[in-house]
Amino acid sequence: MADKKGKLAHSIAELVEVSGLGRSFIYEEIKAGHLVARKAGRRTLVLHEDLEHWLGSLPTHQPYPAGT
Repeated sequence: MADKKGKLAHSIAELVEVSGLGRSFIYEEIKAGHLVARKAGRRTLVLHEDLEHWLGSLPTHQPYPAGT
């Protein structure tokens, strides 16, 4: 579904802004098939639901064992 602002899709620049991740990393994830992107003319767009799915599929942080 759409986010709070009603956006159904995000440009790469918007993904960089909202996620804090770099453009290169986002493009690598798209190329690897981990993040689904769509093309509208020359624009690369990621649907909000695909963004949520990708973020949910990222590995969780495992805390370091005590004493290391």
